[in-house]
Amino acid sequence: MPQHDKLFIPGPVEVSPKTWAAFTRPMIGHRSEAFRELYRSIHPRLQELFGTAQPVFLSTSSAWGVMEGAIRNLVGKRVLNCMCGAFSDKWLDVSRRCGKQAEPLQVAWGKHIDPQQLEERLATGDFDTVTLIHNETSTGVMNPLAEICAVARKYPDIVLIVDTVSSFSAVPIAMDELGVDVLLTGSQKALALPPGFSIFSVSEKAFARAAQMPDRGYYFDFLEFKKNQESDMTPTTPSVAHIHALESKLDDIFTEGLAARHGRHARTNALVHGWVHARGFEFFAEEGYRSVSLTCIRNNRGIDVAALGKRLRSKHHLVIDGGYGKIKGQTFRLSNMGDETEETVSHLLACLDDSLST
Repeated sequence: MPQHDKLFIPGPVEVSPKTWAAFTRPMIGHRSEAFRELYRSIHPRLQELFGTAQPVFLSTSSAWGVMEGAIRNLVGKRVLNCMCGAFSDKWLDVSRRCGKQAEPLQVAWGKHIDPQQLEERLATGDFDTVTLIHNETSTGVMNPLAEICAVARKYPDIVLIVDTVSSFSAVPIAMDELGVDVLLTGSQKALALPPGFSIFSVSEKAFARAAQMPDRGYYFDFLEFKKNQESDMTPTTPSVAHIHALESKLDDIFTEGLAARHGRHARTNALVHGWVHARGFEFFAEEGYRSVSLTCIRNNRGIDVAALGKRLRSKHHLVIDGGYGKIKGQTFRLSNMGDETEETVSHLLACLDDSLST
């Protein structure tokens, strides 16, 4: 294959040749026994990854499809959108576009969602749903999921929806133990699959809530997903190629071992953090709440971030992100998620050094 520009952006991330090969397997009918066998073969491993005994669903959409679907399925009274960056902030807009009463729990970009502030808002009794992005890729903040879940569990009427697109499989996340009601992820970030696919699971409490919602729609109706999964099917035509690639990726994950995968992400992340300190940069995310799968670096040295990205790409065929939204140019982001190793991340950092000195 000709040389290509390798992605170290927060998504989509680099897809391995092995995964691409699985993506191009011969097509099978999505209503065939072969498809049922495929879904049955991956389902137990998906449950293990999610940390759940609940069914796990396959959606041919970006994660935003399931995120919007969760709002339509579950918000009856009012939703509290936890907002700490561009993607979590967007959930408020999505909630209101779905015709729901929605309010923000807003913190400054770079800060984490404070469980105490969440408790104060939930104690009002005004809400029946909470949304949270575990790992906010725009800022490099990883929210304290266990502490937030502990607060939500105090309120039996609250349904908690958690996006784990950039943390799923990079760190341990136990859906049932934590008490998460909808846990969702996408294909193109921590799982290192091609974009356009998402995976999610739903608690019994959330199914019961959905059954009360008259305007769930069809494509993302949780009860349709449940009914079809019981016979190893999806409600609508799925991307079979993505599921083949997912099967291959699950082989990789469980061959490596979950603990080893989590450890690898921690080590590669530590390499990036060491580089940030050694080169005189600062972190955008506050200490103690920094992502394990990507790093958002504050441009305190005042470098030309766009020019750095161009040099890195033209000379080394590596691609980084020059900051997102209102902090574009004020930050840049390096991903270590997916299949990256200590060797590949060390190579990225060496090439960054070369590009900074040019």
